[in-house]
Amino acid sequence: MMDEVVIRELAKPKLDRPIVVEGLPGVGNVGKLAAEHLVDELKAVKFMDIYSRHFPPQVLINDDGIIRLVRNELYYHKAKGKETADIIILTGDYQGLSPDGQYELSWRALDVLDRYNPRRLYTLGGWGIGKMIEAPRVLGAATDPKLVTELKKIGVTFSKGEPGGGIVGASGLLLGLGKIRGIDGACLMGETSGYFVDPKSAEAVLQVLAKALKVKLDFSALQEKAHQIDLITSKLKDAAVPAEPKKENLDYFA
Repeated sequence: MMDEVVIRELAKPKLDRPIVVEGLPGVGNVGKLAAEHLVDELKAVKFMDIYSRHFPPQVLINDDGIIRLVRNELYYHKAKGKETADIIILTGDYQGLSPDGQYELSWRALDVLDRYNPRRLYTLGGWGIGKMIEAPRVLGAATDPKLVTELKKIGVTFSKGEPGGGIVGASGLLLGLGKIRGIDGACLMGETSGYFVDPKSAEAVLQVLAKALKVKLDFSALQEKAHQIDLITSKLKDAAVPAEPKKENLDYFA
């Protein structure tokens, strides 16, 4: 039988105490969108695949009809120019299906990351607020008060009671388990309706992360995706409005 987690190493990069960024599927797919955009912009190189029995039992089909097993992936980027740190990016198709799976995958990912002696961990995600928003804030949670102070200076909101209920999934577990292993980190959460894939929220998160990482990013691809989502939501709203709307129905769309 397949092991609970299978690591397939594609390369062994030499990295100098990298900063780790995690972005996996979640609310509004904010974290995954942000991480994948970061990979594309930095032209990061894949060096590891992670397979697991804790992922859904399926394969994905590429455009050419070829299948592949669902997985998580690790990419690396070597610092260039004025950039201050090497970067590892963790992204992928799914999170673990069960609480046990989430713990196992997060712990094993940290085992891998420990080989590179990471200096800091950023996890990315969405914070669902149940309504459409034009200018999403980026909410934060961190493992150390000094990091809170640092992130406030670059636009992260730390507000009492927000977000309530804690952080579920890999974005929370990697921080919690990382803390007991001596890795400081923070979660950056973009406000999102939670109804759609949200490129606008992903851009808000990346705007802050780019300042923290001291990297330059082009956001035009995310902005185009956000425009397409806006067109879709606008059409859905138009379709939902009755031909002769009554006052009580108008209040619903306020």
